[in-house]
Amino acid sequence: MTKDAPLGFEAARDELGEVVSRLEAGGLTLEESLTLWERGEELAGICQGWLDAARIRLDAARPEDEAADD
Repeated sequence: MTKDAPLGFEAARDELGEVVSRLEAGGLTLEESLTLWERGEELAGICQGWLDAARIRLDAARPEDEAADD
């Protein structure tokens, strides 16, 4: 994967888990913590985007009468 290629859901989720673990472990400077927090927010947004897109695809694939029940 190139640097400009978008992260897949699993890769973003795994990296987000690493970010959370590092933040929870502590021992970081304020600047390091802020940088990790910002990356975590970015990764969470990527994951949410994948989940939102999956929901749209699932809703589109469901028969019309089932989709109306939600």
